[in-house]
Amino acid sequence: MLLVIDWGSIGIKTLQFILSFSILVTLHEMGHFFTARWFKCRVEKFYLFFNPWFSLWKKKVGETEYGLGWVPFGGYVKISGMVDESMDKEQMKQPAQPYEFRSKPAWQRLIIMLGGVTVNVLLAIVIFIGIMWVWGDEYIPVSNLKYGVYADSLGKKIGVRDGDKIVAVAGKPVEKVGTVGSEIIMSEAKEITVERNGQRLNLALPAGFITQLNKNKLGGFTYVRTPLVVDSVLKDAKISKGTIVKGDTLIGIENKRVQYSTDIQNFEAPKNKSGLLTFKRGNDTVTAEVFFDEKGSNSVSFQSINKILGSTKTSYTLMQAIPAGLNRCWETLNRYIQNLGLLFTSKEVKVNDSLGSILSIGNTFPGIWDWQSFWTLTGIFSIILAFMNILPIPALDGGHALFTLIEMITGRKPSDKFMEYAQMVGMVLLLGLMAYAMGLDFWRAFK
Repeated sequence: MLLVIDWGSIGIKTLQFILSFSILVTLHEMGHFFTARWFKCRVEKFYLFFNPWFSLWKKKVGETEYGLGWVPFGGYVKISGMVDESMDKEQMKQPAQPYEFRSKPAWQRLIIMLGGVTVNVLLAIVIFIGIMWVWGDEYIPVSNLKYGVYADSLGKKIGVRDGDKIVAVAGKPVEKVGTVGSEIIMSEAKEITVERNGQRLNLALPAGFITQLNKNKLGGFTYVRTPLVVDSVLKDAKISKGTIVKGDTLIGIENKRVQYSTDIQNFEAPKNKSGLLTFKRGNDTVTAEVFFDEKGSNSVSFQSINKILGSTKTSYTLMQAIPAGLNRCWETLNRYIQNLGLLFTSKEVKVNDSLGSILSIGNTFPGIWDWQSFWTLTGIFSIILAFMNILPIPALDGGHALFTLIEMITGRKPSDKFMEYAQMVGMVLLLGLMAYAMGLDFWRAFK
């Protein structure tokens, strides 16, 4: 089993995950750090990742110890006189000092607690503005699906056929390719509309369909199909007979007919041996023997679906990118909140199918290094991190902020003992949730 795992792809995913979350965590903690220093609080530690028992690296500069932990679940700043992850009870037993967090006015403590969330929101906005400015907004319109879709098991179950074009979900027209599955779940759709041979048909979605679609992470439903047109032949390609040139269309592998990209899902490519490929070149049919490596790769690159089907792209100047980026940020947050709400309101969206740990998060990164995907995912995770941290749960920034707001309204400050217990309860809940999510990921991988 270990031999068939694509360790190269996993390595790239892991590197992207570590870089992305290092950026998010460091900047989040800097939000707390600089606001604390602004109000003259002493910051004892600033750590990327957690460091139980030992640190990978640490250095003290002034009053602050900067370090790198070995548990990549986040990071922290330790502010003197604050009940936090360190649970430093001995310090809290001593008389409060002027430089301590607990000695500061409630409004200053509130700003310090909201510093990390504020930075994550601003970071997400900046990232989305940058994406709009550098790459713009590109997508394939559903109207361009001239070859339709391939219907997998879930698609066939509800009556979708190969070549259909899904044009509406719950009566709402679908504009962009690749959004049908998520729209079905988000709207808890009861039907979809397909275009088949020039006619439109409504297909009912049976009970349990959304559950299975969500459980499969949108897989097993439908896939875009296109011809396999050669874009380039890499230098390391080993062609023993025949030739392959740009523009050739693959129509066969080992005497098995291939019409669309999705056809190759139905059989395995040769491995560690040469295989016979058949191409259409103009009005001629040609063949070539190509060596396939242990992964089934032959170093022949095919055109992207964007190039074959045609895409719509909107470019932005920097000034135009600002409102476009703000809008994208808001849409991302809004969709996340809606998805979260479905866990409590939907009969078909189950927690066990939706919850994931850092393993699921890391797996969302592509297996190749793509800066556009990297920054898009980093922007998404930044706004999600901000939202999750502002929830009024003890041990999170939102929990501390809630207690501070209550103090500002009532004029009564919670005791240090109460805050210690609240912190412990919150940490137990969060660690339990993390362990549960990790267990689900391992269970899915095992299955």
